[in-house]
Amino acid sequence: MTVLAVLIPVALLLGLLGSVAFLWSLRQGQFDDLDGAAHRILFDDERPGGTKP
Repeated sequence: MTVLAVLIPVALLLGLLGSVAFLWSLRQGQFDDLDGAAHRILFDDERPGGTKP
């Protein structure tokens, strides 16, 4: 029974830390452009002659 007295506050603390980290990432704009990285991988950065655009 004493194990539950330790595990429940630890679980609540970890859940709170995860929520704070998620809200921080939302405010920092981490989820603003979800499609940008998926589309950028399809295009080359260099031209065929070896010169950059």
